[in-house]
Amino acid sequence: MARLEWPLHVVRRVALATAVAVGLVAAVWLGAGWIQERQSRCADGVVEQGPDDECVGVTDGAYAFAPHLDEVRKKILEENARVLADADNEPYVSVAYLTNFTATAEDSNSAEGVRHELQGAYLAQYRHNRGDLSATPKIRLLIANPGSRSAHWRHTVDQLIARKDSPDRLVAVAGLGPSTDENLAAIRRLSEHGIAMVGATLTATNIQGINGFVRVAPTNEDEAYAAAGFLKRRGTATAVVIQDVAQGNLYASTLGTAFTQAFHDGDKHKLVAERMTYDSSVGSAWQNELRYMPGQLCLQRPQLVYFAGRGRHLTHFLDALSNRSCTDQKFTVFAGDDTTNLTAEQLAHAAETGVEVLYTGLSHPDMHRTSPQSVSAPSAKNFQPGGLLDQWFPHDPRHDGGALMGHDAVLTAAHGIQMAARWQGQVVGDAVARMFHQMDGSQQVAGASGFISFQNNGNPRNKAVPILRLTAKGQAEFVEVSAAEGKPPEAQ
Repeated sequence: MARLEWPLHVVRRVALATAVAVGLVAAVWLGAGWIQERQSRCADGVVEQGPDDECVGVTDGAYAFAPHLDEVRKKILEENARVLADADNEPYVSVAYLTNFTATAEDSNSAEGVRHELQGAYLAQYRHNRGDLSATPKIRLLIANPGSRSAHWRHTVDQLIARKDSPDRLVAVAGLGPSTDENLAAIRRLSEHGIAMVGATLTATNIQGINGFVRVAPTNEDEAYAAAGFLKRRGTATAVVIQDVAQGNLYASTLGTAFTQAFHDGDKHKLVAERMTYDSSVGSAWQNELRYMPGQLCLQRPQLVYFAGRGRHLTHFLDALSNRSCTDQKFTVFAGDDTTNLTAEQLAHAAETGVEVLYTGLSHPDMHRTSPQSVSAPSAKNFQPGGLLDQWFPHDPRHDGGALMGHDAVLTAAHGIQMAARWQGQVVGDAVARMFHQMDGSQQVAGASGFISFQNNGNPRNKAVPILRLTAKGQAEFVEVSAAEGKPPEAQ
């Protein structure tokens, strides 16, 4: 069969047409991708993710993840710009504050709480850069949002890892959100990439022993022992534990177990029934479970009910308990630090039930006034009426303790950065993380929530734990400072 041969000019035209067609297809494909990327972009470093088009990622303060953060993020943006403008004279590194800044009703922490954490983080940045703790290198503070329930943690964490190099020079991440499986996964990934980490409000006891990670919050075990010590001094002899058994709720599981071990010691202090459980992961069934519990408590008649669950679950339980049949029986309910994440309205509603509610907080401004030896006076004064936070953010009550914890987390990172810089030129995350283990004695962190040093597993040593009472007006009233070993550490 004869071979078909094309004239050269035809071959050239076909080749050119094919190339043009391929180019057009590629351009359309790339253009569609570019348009899609532009449409999903909220700001530099921030994109829409998930079915709710939630804006997640990392910003230097140029973008506000929520309107109520606008005031504090503007101050952070201004301070970051000042640091960059003076970069030729003063070296700098970056610290990111990571938590779910777009918190919803599904989150255990509240919008108010994360705002206060960021306010405290900015205070620490200010003190380190040009305040009473001025030191080198200076700090740029980045704001990192993994989304509600940290659903997009991997995207945001990968953004942080990419900022280890210039111009950001990220060496540490503070905050890290509440105790959940998602945040634990984020911590492990940051650890793999040599970034130092300081948890602010993480309390689950089993989040420990991770390379580069420390926390300034007392563990659930420390909170439980501090609570048990207070209750025994108060004369409480009998108790029942109610615990959320939802998978992934590391906070509840470790809190319930720790209190059981701390309180029960034989005949003088005992649990009068098996642990009562509910599962918040099973739709709305958990609300029904909580409604039936007061009937059992009326039969057991404990002096104390220890509630190992999230704050928003506590309010439903208090409603059920206030409608108990044994109205002659008085109950005291003791809960963990997640109670501080309730909004002012939720706290007021809880107070209306008439049930006495006590709980362990992570910190409280009144610790300085009643137990001045347990906290750093120079740090604590910034949280008092007329202090820097009051001047910068007036009419914003911060009794939830979030501002103190955010401050102490970033202050710890800043202290590690300063220590590492004394012995080497360029500061990196691994070096900062190693400094955490040298923060003892005269090098302990002089925090507003207490004096802080760290065990080898990253937990603070015998951290100060405030005992709080919910007043009839729905406010947190400071009762006393306790600690796992009875008395917290003091200045050295």
